[in-house]
Amino acid sequence: MEINNKEQKLISVVIYLHNNEDKIVGFVKNVIEKVDEIFEKFEVIIVNDCSYDRSVGNLKNDKTLSQYTISILNMSIHQGLEISMSAGIDISMGDFVYEFDDLNVDYDFSLIRASYNKIISGFDIVSVSPKAANTFFSRLFYKVFNRYSKSRHKLRSDRFRILSRRAINRAYSISKSVPYRKALYANSGLNLEVIEYIPSGKMVNEKVKGVFRNRMAINALIIYTNLAFNISIGITLALFLFTVLTVFYVCFIYFSGDKPIEGWTTTMLLMSGSFSGIFFILAIIIKYLSLIIELVYSKKTYLVESVERL
Repeated sequence: MEINNKEQKLISVVIYLHNNEDKIVGFVKNVIEKVDEIFEKFEVIIVNDCSYDRSVGNLKNDKTLSQYTISILNMSIHQGLEISMSAGIDISMGDFVYEFDDLNVDYDFSLIRASYNKIISGFDIVSVSPKAANTFFSRLFYKVFNRYSKSRHKLRSDRFRILSRRAINRAYSISKSVPYRKALYANSGLNLEVIEYIPSGKMVNEKVKGVFRNRMAINALIIYTNLAFNISIGITLALFLFTVLTVFYVCFIYFSGDKPIEGWTTTMLLMSGSFSGIFFILAIIIKYLSLIIELVYSKKTYLVESVERL
């Protein structure tokens, strides 16, 4: 009698796709091969973010993939990584969900099993991360983000992650639209763990992803940290200190032997005080704008064209 040692829980695998015709088929096969060794039931959701190359065609032409439960979620227009992955997660049904948002691989696929073993040991979110970020920009971003973040969890560069259904429900109850998933997961208040590995090689195509990553990084710093507010407060304090020094300087000039030009004293006091007040008001405005942004991001914003099965 053959004994089935595979895990019985339903697993969802969500993969982001945008113009990766040379990698997508091989990547999907590698992931499925490992997932099929571990789990009895699983589904694969490939989020096609409006690819205009042969990525989807290559998937459909590979007949070996038709034996698995694979869905292609086609976005109506190119909407970016975070929004597209949110759409894929929304239609997933698994008890646990793997997120693969990068087809570049510098890790061993055995980490798929390792991450699952870790999450069932008592965690809700497990990330697989290299020991060091690939680029200087990544290191700088995470350093600044963690410095001003409201979360107790420190973010870092990662390759993929696995989430429990509880983590997904908790995170998406906080915000329906997700400008930066990692920050949202870190702010969920659930147990988060990181599995480190030594990269097997240098990641490629970093420059290709750079433009979008930079825009996403700026949005994340504005929404999930107090950086903008702290900068405005810092400028306000600096100008207030300048105002105080100006007052002392004006008084010194006024009571010294050399009389300044008439009106110079009041003009200097007015200018320095006005700039200090302006930036104080800007600090308040920025704080209120951050609250408005949080309300705006409570709505769903993605557009889906269709869902098809391989």
